[in-house]
Amino acid sequence: MRRIIVALVLAFVAAACGGSGDVGTVGVLPATTPDELQQLISQTEQPLVLNVWASWCIPCRSEAPLLKVAHDSFGSTVQFIGLNVRDNQTDARAFLNEFGLDGFEHLFDPSGAAQSSLGSGGVPLTFFYEPGGVLAERHFGVIDDRTLALNIDEIIRRAEN
Repeated sequence: MRRIIVALVLAFVAAACGGSGDVGTVGVLPATTPDELQQLISQTEQPLVLNVWASWCIPCRSEAPLLKVAHDSFGSTVQFIGLNVRDNQTDARAFLNEFGLDGFEHLFDPSGAAQSSLGSGGVPLTFFYEPGGVLAERHFGVIDDRTLALNIDEIIRRAEN
């Protein structure tokens, strides 16, 4: 019984860590700098959800489907940006292809410098901004559907006032 459990755990970890490596039609992610990222955030005219992720991050894999659903539901009123950090292009693009997340903008930060300019070095991390780049909320770690929905509702409400 113990061998079966160990085998199942190893199979799960292997599946979670590695995608197919298939980048599909996902193009090369544009690199960004701290200054470019800050400028993008400050110039947003819509509420903004900025998710910091990496293909090697197992918690990022668990929240990816939620972000896709949120973008599909709110993408016309909320801007979504993904910031891929400390990764490589092939793995990042394969991750986006695997989870169907190529429908919104993603930036590439291989050194983590742009992420550091946000004040944190961990992943996953999700920021919620009002138009004009006013930070409304920062969520450390995996985000659940309720927290994501509540924060999106809040930044939309603030934008309407």
